Amino acid sequence: MKLGFIGLGIMGAPMAEHLIAAGHQVHLYSIPSVPQALVDKGGIACASGREVAQQADVIITMVPDTPHVESALFGENGVAEGLSTGKTVVDMSSISPIATKAFAQRINALGCDYLDAPVSGGEVGAKNATLSIMVGGEQAAFDRVKPLFELMGKNITLVGGNGDGQTTKVANQVIVALNIEAVGEALLLAAKAGANPAKVREALMGGFASSKILEIHGDRMVKRTFDPGFRIELHQKDLNLALQTAKALGVSLPNTATAQELFNACAAHGGSAWDHSALVRALEIMANFEIGQGS
Repeated sequence: MKLGFIGLGIMGAPMAEHLIAAGHQVHLYSIPSVPQALVDKGGIACASGREVAQQADVIITMVPDTPHVESALFGENGVAEGLSTGKTVVDMSSISPIATKAFAQRINALGCDYLDAPVSGGEVGAKNATLSIMVGGEQAAFDRVKPLFELMGKNITLVGGNGDGQTTKVANQVIVALNIEAVGEALLLAAKAGANPAKVREALMGGFASSKILEIHGDRMVKRTFDPGFRIELHQKDLNLALQTAKALGVSLPNTATAQELFNACAAHGGSAWDHSALVRALEIMANFEIGQGS
């Protein structure tokens, strides 16, 4: 299959590499440049999104935020300028569900299909092709693209129509943020009370409080390993989407707002690029106590 992939950062590069390794002809574009390693493996570097769309039948975008997707699709020399009837655009970025519906309508008006297919699993999931992929769009388009999704992920679900994939990702990020906050509070309380936080985490892993967040991010909190797997600034972006969508729908998300304020506090202390498990540091600043002091 002739494919296009736009956005070759921490997530996009390994995702594109899986498609290349499977034998597909993959046309590549990224700012500032296409990684040479992907070209060496067989990828074809292009000068613009327009060129990618002209060459490919399925065009995937994987860029940071809503404005970047809009620019990649509809900006000068963007994807829309290179599309012809029958092609499929797949946005795997995490962006606004409301904007996604508008983007889909504009692509559909050009005679092309549109899928929103954000992912969860981070850099590790991208490298290991174990991403969870949440998809919004038409069944026929999903069926056509699903073999490609299976090269990049494991848990692949067509949730509903356009925008529903992004809505699912926003919901995912709310759950993850609130779980990080809960684990942080629990381990901080235990450590301040004099218990060994590593042993507390170990004990909790065998009970109803067990979770991936407790397993992975709880370990990060205890060991103070906050090098980013997923940066705080990206989770801030996702929670902004959640809060903006909630406002548009007239829904209150009080604990999501609290988690966002804790991320904001981390950013104010220079932590925008910390791993999102470092949300605990905002709690520690308020307590004037670090979890590691209790080990």
